[in-house]
Amino acid sequence: MFYVYLLRSISFPKQTYIGFTADLKRRVADHNSGSSPHTSKFRPWKLVCYHAFDEKQRALDFERYLKSGSGQAFAKRRLWENASRLPFV
Repeated sequence: MFYVYLLRSISFPKQTYIGFTADLKRRVADHNSGSSPHTSKFRPWKLVCYHAFDEKQRALDFERYLKSGSGQAFAKRRLWENASRLPFV
């Protein structure tokens, strides 16, 4: 499986991160241990939600979409603000 995940900094709640991985538990642990340079200064991180894909390219396409302008708007309306109400979080 391949995962697209959304993180929010616990210390700096306005800081968010969208990523892709094949090993979700390890990747979140990497972010929280500081081994990811881009996210190390805002740790610790909380996993907001994730989406699983059986095809790598579909996951990469979804990650790219979420980082685009329209994808950011979608994520703000449907993922960041409503994550606690989603059944798979």
